[in-house]
Amino acid sequence: MNPALDNECKDPAIKERREQSHGSFAAELWDWIKSISVALLVVVIVNQFVFSQSIVDGHSMEPTLSNGERLFVNRIIYRFTAPHYGDIVIFKDPAPTGGSRDYLVKRVIAEAGDWVEIRSGKLYVNDQLVEEDYVSSPIEDGDFGPYQVNEGHLFVLGDNRRRSASRDSRTFGAIAQSAVVGKAVWVIWPLNKFGGV
Repeated sequence: MNPALDNECKDPAIKERREQSHGSFAAELWDWIKSISVALLVVVIVNQFVFSQSIVDGHSMEPTLSNGERLFVNRIIYRFTAPHYGDIVIFKDPAPTGGSRDYLVKRVIAEAGDWVEIRSGKLYVNDQLVEEDYVSSPIEDGDFGPYQVNEGHLFVLGDNRRRSASRDSRTFGAIAQSAVVGKAVWVIWPLNKFGGV
């Protein structure tokens, strides 16, 4: 054995420095673990209760939203205010079919107490024609209603009004307001579509 190395290992100052170095590494590692854990917890809480992303799956909201677009969803807004006419909302599918999505995205057309009717391809709420500049065609699925929206419910339609293009309140009725999980506020992907909805 090298005597110099042996003496170095027995030197108390060197031994203390090594122990301090090992102790500071463990303390730094623990600090990193705590910081990462807190950051992950914050991300989970924000994603669950404040903001989240959603991907458009299908063509029922064209031309406003297209298949594959990523949406920034405000999940907290409806804790302070109710959904209103024109809001694009994400909600739990009230009538899921085999292999279908858990959530749907549609536009609020009418609120509690309103009467909804579709005549000759046009939408009427409370017997007033609704001018819909966000659609690209008349409603092709035929006449509907009159239908009154119950208390605590919302009548929703997809923006794609071509025949059989959207499964919405004409199919499953008005949705419970409590089923709404958030409001779509931004398209965040693809970048060429980035902007408010």
